[in-house]
Amino acid sequence: MPKIKTRRCAAKRFKVNGSGKIKRGSAYRRHILVTKTTKNKRQLRASAFVDGTQLRNIKRLIPYA
Repeated sequence: MPKIKTRRCAAKRFKVNGSGKIKRGSAYRRHILVTKTTKNKRQLRASAFVDGTQLRNIKRLIPYA
């Protein structure tokens, strides 16, 4: 069997932790920040985990992570 190529776009966006969960950054923090509250912007700094429904798709993109 040939090696599977890693999707580089996904490898730069997602990291896998020790228990196998996939960590991702928060969305909605690129522009139109004037309308968002300071509390909201501060909470968007924190990373989140990929939902279980998307886990299989992301693991297929980064097979060796």
